[in-house]
Amino acid sequence: MPITAYTNIHLLVGVAKESNLLRGNTLKEVSILENAYLLVNGECINGYGTMQHFEASNYLPENIIDVNGASVLPCWCDSHTHCVFAASREDEFVQKINGASYQQIAANGGGILNSAKRIAAASEDELYFNAVRRIEQLIMLGTGAIEIKSGYGLSVEAELKMLRVIKRLKENMPIPIKATFLGAHAFPLLYKEDRTGYIQLIVQEMLPKIAAEQLADFIDVFCENGFFTEAETVQICNAGLQYGLQPKIHANQLSLSGGVQAGVAVGAISVDHLETMDEASVQLLANSHTIGTLLPTAALFLRMQMPPARQLIQANAAIALASDYNPGSSPSGNMNLVVALSCIQMKMLPEEAINAATINGAFAMQLQHKVGSITVGKQANLIFTKPISSLAYLPYAFGENNIDEVMINGAFFKPSLSFV
Repeated sequence: MPITAYTNIHLLVGVAKESNLLRGNTLKEVSILENAYLLVNGECINGYGTMQHFEASNYLPENIIDVNGASVLPCWCDSHTHCVFAASREDEFVQKINGASYQQIAANGGGILNSAKRIAAASEDELYFNAVRRIEQLIMLGTGAIEIKSGYGLSVEAELKMLRVIKRLKENMPIPIKATFLGAHAFPLLYKEDRTGYIQLIVQEMLPKIAAEQLADFIDVFCENGFFTEAETVQICNAGLQYGLQPKIHANQLSLSGGVQAGVAVGAISVDHLETMDEASVQLLANSHTIGTLLPTAALFLRMQMPPARQLIQANAAIALASDYNPGSSPSGNMNLVVALSCIQMKMLPEEAINAATINGAFAMQLQHKVGSITVGKQANLIFTKPISSLAYLPYAFGENNIDEVMINGAFFKPSLSFV
């Protein structure tokens, strides 16, 4: 493959010789080359350096593209989404405006159960092509790797349907996709008075079938008051581990649910949400290998307090940022907004937010060897910005679209529904 040189890059952001999970003070460390060039060979990053070095070397690759002062950074790595769903839920949005709480809507058959009912009625093709459109839109917004959960099925047939759709997306979309089995998202109405029965259905019927078809990479549980207890979360995660599914936990969104404790106990890759934290939970997470994934757009949409990013960083925890894209509590997968909100509302430095949304997000999907930094050999999944004065301008100008082009696997991405 001919090598292409991209020259006159204003800021080349996230340069790294090796990939390391960033925590505490290291989260603000971003290696940036000014007035740089980048080499791409086929689908991968081949090299980089300063323009001074490029010009002095007399190296002339076959293709040279002058980006005229654009800045380049790794694509966003969105490690928590529910972007396979059948329909939007703006009616519940209006209910929330009128004062209904998340728990009240769920208790009345809305929320997750609403989405489950619509998933059951949708065809696999319908779910797939709607998801393709959403993911293409996310790629244009700079997302270059994504995790997708099931959890709107809540029956053997519907959970398998969702996971088969995600598997099809993994096979046909151009970005890395990770699949998470979230059968323990809520108790379906049929099992409202039989918690043990539904957990047995997950463990004895869903998991063996998912493993047989190799439909999931991870397992997740919504550990929350009114949903799954800490003990039930540990039980379900341990069952998933027997099939090689690493845990990722919905933890401490609405209350001190024990989700962080459960996640650390089972060695979860990440515990996600963390809107409600106490000092004990912060310290437990900080002293573990588990990543805390923060989802500020969900907190914004539900008018909840933001996760305590600064407290977690100061405690030396590893944190990532993700969108929680879903139809009920975060109907946006725009990671640019996630990064901006993290700075504006959680007081993260721009460098911290960008690292959390790139390399740490890649670690939260076990994709750090493929994406998340400007590293030789990694996939050339890159954001080319419009001219910006500094890195801080990206979250500062939160109402602007500062992305000019998105490169996926070494080529500038153009939306298409040609994936079959």
